[in-house]
Amino acid sequence: MNDDFFNAAMWEKVWKDESDLKIDRMKKSGIDPTRSFDHKAKVFNEQSFNEKGRQRTKRIISWLEGQGVQFENASVLDIGAASGVFSVPFAEKGARVTAVETSPPLIELLEENVANFAEGQVKIVPEPFEDIDVASMGWNQTFDLVFASMSPIIHNWESVEKILQCARKFCYISMPVLHTEHSLVKEIWPLVTGQSYQSKLTEMGYLLHLLYLKGYAYETLVTAEGKTREIPGEMALQEVMTWLGHHRLPADERNMRIVANYLEQSYPSGKVVVQEGGRFGKVLIRLQDQNMYTRKN
Repeated sequence: MNDDFFNAAMWEKVWKDESDLKIDRMKKSGIDPTRSFDHKAKVFNEQSFNEKGRQRTKRIISWLEGQGVQFENASVLDIGAASGVFSVPFAEKGARVTAVETSPPLIELLEENVANFAEGQVKIVPEPFEDIDVASMGWNQTFDLVFASMSPIIHNWESVEKILQCARKFCYISMPVLHTEHSLVKEIWPLVTGQSYQSKLTEMGYLLHLLYLKGYAYETLVTAEGKTREIPGEMALQEVMTWLGHHRLPADERNMRIVANYLEQSYPSGKVVVQEGGRFGKVLIRLQDQNMYTRKN
């Protein structure tokens, strides 16, 4: 068997190199992943707290509870809390929540959504997690659960270690297994590239393999999920241009013209039906079990 398969240092380097390249390309395309939800914060909030959104949240929380996570009187660090899609139900279950979020429109919605809780039950930290000094904040092994759902903060093993540093009992991380598919991007892709759209695997594989190599105890679950929504043409144009940037394609005048013309011809009403979905991975890491074994570093 190839020894590189068990070489944790090599896997860390490959993940970091790939992530650095992706981040550099996004910056060159003018994309800030921490602010990519700003323009659709209100829509995201509505979808998170409608009946379907609450059912999705309930399924994830029920899975956590089935693995032994308890929320009553627990301390939870929610990294990338958005408008409180999980912070709110965590607090409703009796947890004390520290919600980290940097997007101004999402913070405003988060403040509205937690306004009825007792003072101090939900604390909002409006700072990028990567800029936070965990030791200075007193967060070393402080939280019963550290929760990072689809957060761009997870981009290499170093970022995972920082999150794990905050957890006393459990750490939950969710990521796409494949790049999340967007129906409009798949429709427009051949017009921009001349080729059919092909889904690509994401960094979830690095995360799971490194947890395995380093001796962590964890449960994981991969699900297929999707949703359909109707949005105005202008918002659809913004979304597609952002997605093209994520896929390393130039968000230039040529491609914007192609997208705008396609939307005008295909959706003359100005209302665009978008389908999003893919396979998503969830992993719950059991930090309290680490004391029973010596980790292999």
